[in-house]
Amino acid sequence: MGNNFDMVAKTLYGFEDLLETELNRLGAINVKKGIRSVTFQGDKGFMYKANLCLRTAIKILKPIQSFNIRNEEDLYARIYKMPWENYLTHYNTFAIDATVHSDVFTHSKYMALKTKDAIADKFRNTQGKRPNVDIKFPDLRIHIHIQKNHCTVSLDSSGNSLHKRGYKTATNIAPINEVLAAGMIMLSGWDGQCDFLDPMCGSGTIPVEAAMIACNIPPNINRKEFAFEKWPDFDEDLFDKIIESSLKKTREFHHKIYGYDKAPSAVRKAIANVKNANLSDYISIEDQNFFRSEKITEEKLHILFNPPYGERLAIDMEEFYASIGDTLKQEYPNTDAWFITSNLEALKHVGLRPSRKIKLFNGPQESKLVKYEIYSGSKKAKFNR
Repeated sequence: MGNNFDMVAKTLYGFEDLLETELNRLGAINVKKGIRSVTFQGDKGFMYKANLCLRTAIKILKPIQSFNIRNEEDLYARIYKMPWENYLTHYNTFAIDATVHSDVFTHSKYMALKTKDAIADKFRNTQGKRPNVDIKFPDLRIHIHIQKNHCTVSLDSSGNSLHKRGYKTATNIAPINEVLAAGMIMLSGWDGQCDFLDPMCGSGTIPVEAAMIACNIPPNINRKEFAFEKWPDFDEDLFDKIIESSLKKTREFHHKIYGYDKAPSAVRKAIANVKNANLSDYISIEDQNFFRSEKITEEKLHILFNPPYGERLAIDMEEFYASIGDTLKQEYPNTDAWFITSNLEALKHVGLRPSRKIKLFNGPQESKLVKYEIYSGSKKAKFNR
């Protein structure tokens, strides 16, 4: 117990319950749900495991100090007093990220600048040399969070957002965030017990995330690095053991995952990303127009996709969403179909009544994840493809 410390896992709006469940299953202690975040406790090894294995987290922060401040000078003084020599040397690089929710402090970039000045001045005054700032590849990334007049200083153990899994080297015009994709699949209740189809797969993010969920593969196994690997107390042997232990928990998947797209360039990118994720045995990417397709099995099918919203891809919205509904009704019996859209007006043209609506955000856009249950009807689908 003495080696455990507080941590904060950041997430997207609407995924707090999912992340709380993930952390409890992973073995976290004192898990408490917040807004776009979940706090918990664990040791160094658990911090490594959280970064490697959490599907709905975008950052894992390690708070190291918190205090109340009245103004910018207060922030500077409190940051200056902190024992930064425990985390940095003058030949290291660092970067500051700041988020501010306060009527008193309104400029996050200025608060980040004051923090940077305090750390640099502390080293210059005590050691004669100061560490440099490196925004892209720092040795230490520091996170400042100010809520009203309360400031929390944390070390960012993740580095780049955890949605950057490492397998996606090629993307399309409107790629979906990997954490958003994983969260949607989890919210849809898919557990790998039937076939899965993304009929508008783009660069293949949703099929890849679905395969990793089905096989219980750690979502960030393909990342090149985490920020904690540059920390002075990084334990490489422990991290290797965490990776080995996590990979032993993978499982076989006895169904199939399909991705369709009508754009040959998207198909090529999706195939490349599936290969990068080492999931070609489980995922089939096909050059196929969903509106000209039909269900290829009589068994239950789970569909989940991210159709164009009309924001970045120009389409006839009314006709497009009507075609989604028509295709599902006529060609996909015995199917649970989910998709996300920020165009709530377009949903009116699907021609089906959704059985569920879940509020999410796709980037800054408020969106709805909707479910349509297509039952087996009298029409006999053609399953001889």
